[in-house]
Amino acid sequence: MLKATITVKEDSEELNKLFEFEDKEFQNERASYETKLTEEGLKFIAEAKDATALRSVLNTITKLLSVHEKTKNALKK
Repeated sequence: MLKATITVKEDSEELNKLFEFEDKEFQNERASYETKLTEEGLKFIAEAKDATALRSVLNTITKLLSVHEKTKNALKK
């Protein structure tokens, strides 16, 4: 089992709401992630049975983070 943790310090409460509705299991349970709101920020804990499944779940997380960032920057203009 492979495991990775990402901590996002900025907009953690807003991101927690965004990720609340996302499907957190992938590819017939080969990979999954959970979110935890902590004092440090929003933590993403991803687990996968193999490297390909881990890459897939991390890509999903980072794509949504990118969308959030682009939307936030567009609203500032």
